[in-house]
Order: sequence, then structure tokens, then C-alpha cells
Amino acid sequence: MNWGDIPDLSPNIAAAILEALRQKDPYTFAHCCRVSRYCRLMAKSAGLNEFEQKVIEYAGLFHDVGKIAVPESVLLKPGRLSEEEDQLMRAHPLKSADIIEKFSHIPFFRSMLPGIKHHHERIDGLGYPDGIEGENIPLFARMILVVDTYDAMTTTRPYRKGLSKEIAYQELELFSGKQFDAALVKVFLDSHPHWGDLSKEIGDDYVAQSFKKAA
Repeated sequence: MNWGDIPDLSPNIAAAILEALRQKDPYTFAHCCRVSRYCRLMAKSAGLNEFEQKVIEYAGLFHDVGKIAVPESVLLKPGRLSEEEDQLMRAHPLKSADIIEKFSHIPFFRSMLPGIKHHHERIDGLGYPDGIEGENIPLFARMILVVDTYDAMTTTRPYRKGLSKEIAYQELELFSGKQFDAALVKVFLDSHPHWGDLSKEIGDDYVAQSFKKAA
């Protein structure tokens, strides 16, 4: 597949799905946008081709859209989740994949599914939903996990102040080879300091602006 295999309607599909998420949870919408940009930049740093960069950019954008199906009482809960609530939250990668699977007749969207479905798998096999480990975890999923975790650690929520990037770097290194792919952590840590402040790029028109040249 190549750049020409990206359908013209991709930005419109992305905008429609993300608008529903933005209406429910603006934080998760902005998080998905940041993860999307991080994924694209990390894929470029890792030497992936332009089509692969675009696939993971979209996979990052959609990785948490399944949280639309998570009750707000769970999604926005400031304290520790109960076991039942945790199971609801852990279902979101499958819910995200279910949403995108509706477009799986389009090869470009089908290519995103492994990364979306498995972005919470861990190298040591202790992740979810399937508990797969090591290189059995799809590459895009391993990449999304690194940038997803970094963004979650460094953003401030009403109930928790975000960590500094230096502390987040240390956490990624600490769990490198256990939770995260060690080689991909190195790519991220080597390249992230050169990306600049991506928060300025995230606004209500992010999807339209970012993907208008997708075709």
C-alpha cells in the first residue's frame, strides 16, 4: 500500500467520530489528537514510510474513541476505580476497534485495527485485552502505548497534576522492556525533545487541518 491508497473521505470520517468524543469528553478528544501527532512524529523518527506514518497517525487518533461507550461516572471518576469499573474501562480498546471495524472494507482503516485494539498490551504479557507479549504485539500498538502513556503522565487533570517531562522520561525508562518495547522507548526519548510544544496545534479544527491533505 502507498500514499495513494488513503481514501479522500478519511478526514470526514475522522472528524465525525472525533466530534462525538469531543462532545462527551474534551480531555480525551485532546489526548487523542496529541497522541496522533506523537505517533506520526515517532513513526517518522523510527524510519517508517509515509503510508505507515499516516496509518499510525490515524490509529493514534482513534485509539481511545471507544471511551464514548464508557459511562461518564467511570470515565470522569477522580478516585480509584472499582473492579467492575476497571473492567468497563479496560473494554475501551475493543470498543474503539469495533467503531473503526465498521470501515474495515477500506484497506487504510483495516490497517489501523491491530494498533487500536492492542494499544494496552504489555511487552511482559500483563496487558490487555489479550495478554500477548513481546513482538507478538503489533508494532503500531507498541508505539501507541509509549506515546499514550507519556501524554497521560504529563497532562493535568482536575484531580491530578501532570508530571514533568523529565519524570515521565524516567518512568518510561524504568518500565522499558517490561511494559514498553525498549527499542521504541529509545526512539521516543531520543526524538521527543526535538518535537517542540504540540499543545499549540490542538484545537477544535485540529482534525480538519491535520488531515486535509490525507488523500
